[in-house]
Amino acid sequence: MGDGGSSITSRIGSMKTLLGIVAGAGASYGIYKLLTEGSFRRSKKSVGNEGPASRSSQGSSRPDSLLAKVSGLDLVSPQSERTDDATGDIIHQSAGNLEPQHLKMLLTCLQTSNSVSDRCRLLLTLGNAAAFTVNQNVIRECEGIPIICGFLSDPAPEVKVQTLNALNNLCMNIPNQEQVKVYVPQVLELIEMAAVNSDVQLAALRLLTNLSVTEKHQHLLKDSVTLLLSLLVVGDVTLQVQTLKVLVNLSSNPDMMDDIVQAQAPASVILLFDVQTSTEVLLRLVTFVGNLKSWRPSVQVAEELRCKRDCLFRVMLDELSGLHGRLVQLLSHPDREIQAQVARILT
Repeated sequence: MGDGGSSITSRIGSMKTLLGIVAGAGASYGIYKLLTEGSFRRSKKSVGNEGPASRSSQGSSRPDSLLAKVSGLDLVSPQSERTDDATGDIIHQSAGNLEPQHLKMLLTCLQTSNSVSDRCRLLLTLGNAAAFTVNQNVIRECEGIPIICGFLSDPAPEVKVQTLNALNNLCMNIPNQEQVKVYVPQVLELIEMAAVNSDVQLAALRLLTNLSVTEKHQHLLKDSVTLLLSLLVVGDVTLQVQTLKVLVNLSSNPDMMDDIVQAQAPASVILLFDVQTSTEVLLRLVTFVGNLKSWRPSVQVAEELRCKRDCLFRVMLDELSGLHGRLVQLLSHPDREIQAQVARILT
């Protein structure tokens, strides 16, 4: 009897610890986020590659790591969570202090959870933990990435969002990207099938922004340019900005240019080159076009592209596209950086 009672007590203690991790990690991470918020924000006018923000925190990466080289993406924002008064004795731990056994317990519970709210909370906690390099490595070594990616097909949109957010943080780690890249087609399908301007679309685009920071995985998105251009003409400002972050990253790679200029593009996309367009959107648009203009096709290639109906070359780069006149008008835009970008394009 003594041994049985001890076993039961041990299991109850383990569950209390796990519940404390799930409830406490999100809350303590919120405090961590507030304290370090300033270091995660980027200038809204950066025109380089768009990717995750450089972070300085315990267990964070070295100065020469991916996190230190790119900028522009906030970490997962934890949702507020309520805890029952009866759980006042639950252990609260910082997301940065979770030990490997805690992460393994979270992954195990995630696989067996039958509750949408529980899956969201577990994924949120794992995502917050993945803001720290040491946890990114542990989750990968515990084969947690395939487990988390399995919830990309969850029927609940909120679970998909938390899954994408967790993967986004995990992709701050280059070895993790090697595993996540396998799921790029599924992420693109989520973007295409989700409601326009939905949280699912936005979270998926953030993940693609992370994966497209370096040239290594950009080829995986070569067939997505048409989809991305379509989002520009139907999305709200937030979605447009995130879409353009991906397009700017892709267009920074000369090896991607052939696929980009041949992609089908809606003619109405040039209407966005207007003084009434959000400055945040317009700056990235002219950056994207500036990257495209640096590509110089031969006369033969240009003629072949003119024969492709509705391709991006005809819509944006051809002399008869109508974009040139719109760019001239933007020379008088009140934002000086947009003026400078346009001037460089036109010279």
